Amino acid sequence: MSVDLVIVGAGPAGMAAAVEAAEHGLSVTVLDDQPEPGGQIYRGIERAGPELTAILGEEYEAGRELAADFRSARIDYLPNSAVWRLDAGARIAFSREGSASTVSARRVLIATGAMERPMPIPGAERPGVMGAGAAQVLLKASGLVPAGRIVLAGSGPLLLLVGCQLLDAGAEVAAVLETTAGGDYLDAAPTLPRALAGWRDLARGVAMKRRLRRAGVAFRSGVRGLAATGQSVRFDGGEIACDLLLLHEGVVPQTHLSRQAGLAHRWRPEQRHWAPVADALGRTAEETLLVAGDAGGIAGARAASLSGRVAARLAAGVDPGRLIAALDRERAMRPLLDRLFRPHTALPADEALVCRCESVTAGDIRQAVRDGAMGPNQLKAFARVGMGPCQGRMCGLAAAEVIASERGLPVEEVGSFRIRPPVKPVTLGELASMEGEAADAEAL
Repeated sequence: MSVDLVIVGAGPAGMAAAVEAAEHGLSVTVLDDQPEPGGQIYRGIERAGPELTAILGEEYEAGRELAADFRSARIDYLPNSAVWRLDAGARIAFSREGSASTVSARRVLIATGAMERPMPIPGAERPGVMGAGAAQVLLKASGLVPAGRIVLAGSGPLLLLVGCQLLDAGAEVAAVLETTAGGDYLDAAPTLPRALAGWRDLARGVAMKRRLRRAGVAFRSGVRGLAATGQSVRFDGGEIACDLLLLHEGVVPQTHLSRQAGLAHRWRPEQRHWAPVADALGRTAEETLLVAGDAGGIAGARAASLSGRVAARLAAGVDPGRLIAALDRERAMRPLLDRLFRPHTALPADEALVCRCESVTAGDIRQAVRDGAMGPNQLKAFARVGMGPCQGRMCGLAAAEVIASERGLPVEEVGSFRIRPPVKPVTLGELASMEGEAADAEAL
């Protein structure tokens, strides 16, 4: 099978790109591993009733029209599709409904979105501890509201948003422990003039904090030394009892597919993560591969939708026009947010579990470095870090930080896991199903 454009991901960037590309006459195939469109930000939008959308807010409700346009577009939409290989020549291998297939295209758009940054604090694997984004997913997908006392810890706009959404859903939010400190505000100050272009979002952030304070939620800033016990959260200078601890220190691009495809990536020091090297329009050094949305750098849902439309026009050979100016405005706040909400839990304590798949602690990683592991890929041989089902998605950044600290090097010099296909688990039965395509030898 061959088409003009294959889009990987059906979040705001992927949906918008598909609609735009179809309007310009391109044949489009969309591959997404979820059962319905929306991505993380618009998860469950087609099923959400008025009560839930009132809780989740107008930003969430904005996804309904986009999802409707996506459903009505003349595209080939394949949900429940796990993409496990992408070649620079725009050829994709994926699994769906128990069999594997390939599709080729003139262009491939990587719109895989972002994931919540794991926070490997001591006790993070205990019952009663989860990511704030994960709690939001449960609320969106199933309307589940946690019971008992809730404490949110970390930093970033999502931390406040989830706190407000849980309050509106009737949950008991006891406290917000912010790792953001006064020095972060000073560091971010030079970026404020540019960020004023997004003053509505700034005002929204202030309003969320006021909402939480009016509800009696306790705030503490500059928190360090977080640790979970299962019944409470400890930190330097205090402890708060809670039934559920929600952790969050931002989101990071999903880079496994772009790295496996051989695209260059650069280290972004403010948020301490890797992102594909691409220009402002999503063009990479490989002409056949484009990147849109948070997969190329975190900027939010509105920017993701615009970047998807820009990428689709590029694929269609159409001038993006005024979309570029609109995209620049949506990205105006990002430098401020990146500096203000820097991650502060990058170096876990020895007892913290870093690699959950293989049960490897930060102390184990430090010992492996002392034994001779010079980087993340050597760490695989020494301690099996990154060798489990998630293939380093959950542990890669933290493992690299620990190695860099032990060796006294910048993280960008230590590097990251080398990603090889399949980037997601694939069964022998699925591979065997490719025989009729004469693709099995090449795909592997």
